[in-house]
Amino acid sequence: MDMNDIFESGCFSPGWLEKDRAENVQEEPPVPCRKELSVLLGELEQIKNNIENLQAKQWYLARLIKYHEEGFSRT
Repeated sequence: MDMNDIFESGCFSPGWLEKDRAENVQEEPPVPCRKELSVLLGELEQIKNNIENLQAKQWYLARLIKYHEEGFSRT
């Protein structure tokens, strides 16, 4: 019987100790990521610019759809 047959039958090999290995590993607390205020303000400005660009594209696409629906598009 190979390992795949053992696994599929629901039996695990006696050397399978993954739970015990996980208990022995000590977890370190996460290190907080802190940024300077100027960096955060720069990132906020980029987000605002992206939102403005998306709003402009949305407006442009809405105008194109309106022209298309009203029959002003060239065919």
